[in-house]
Amino acid sequence: MAPPLPGPLAHLAPLLSHYGYWAVGAVVFVEDFGIPAPGETILIAAGIYAGAGRLNIVAVAAIAFVAAVAGDNVGYLIGRTGGRAFVHRWGRYVFLTPERFHRAEEFFARNGAKIVTVARFVEGLRQANGIIAGTSGMPWRRFLVFNALGAALWVGLWVTLAYLAGTHITAIYDEITRYQLYALIALGVLAAAFLGRHLLRRRHQN
Repeated sequence: MAPPLPGPLAHLAPLLSHYGYWAVGAVVFVEDFGIPAPGETILIAAGIYAGAGRLNIVAVAAIAFVAAVAGDNVGYLIGRTGGRAFVHRWGRYVFLTPERFHRAEEFFARNGAKIVTVARFVEGLRQANGIIAGTSGMPWRRFLVFNALGAALWVGLWVTLAYLAGTHITAIYDEITRYQLYALIALGVLAAAFLGRHLLRRRHQN
């Protein structure tokens, strides 16, 4: 018997029961080049199934890792070849408006390697990560290395937590999501402080 999936994961039970590893790979893959899909939630659900013996934990992690890296590389290729024209025409369908893309691209240009590594943990940036990297002209090998590192950390975290925590994963996910929000707010405040300091220095110099 498949274990009951908690709360927001329950709707993925039929998908995992019927398609197993294929479902994990396909959903993670398409999410990572911009298509709205529950990549993170299916990864967690698959980890719970693995903890119950329905799936192999190593296979889940390996498939998710390969799918995540491949999906982001498709996004990188889209950004590299289609660039802004693609974003302006199709971006609104994946919640990537020209304004959001421009802000993300400016931030990305300053912090590319770090952003690629942590992007998977931020909703919205996870889906647009590869496209932005390709459009901004980040070298592919550099992108590949840091993207693979981010994928390993992301897959490792959620598969391990789901495997160990079982049906308590929803509470854990809520806690991490809440603290992730606090971390993003703190980063925003820090960025605003640096910007204010920079403007004050320029004013004094003038």
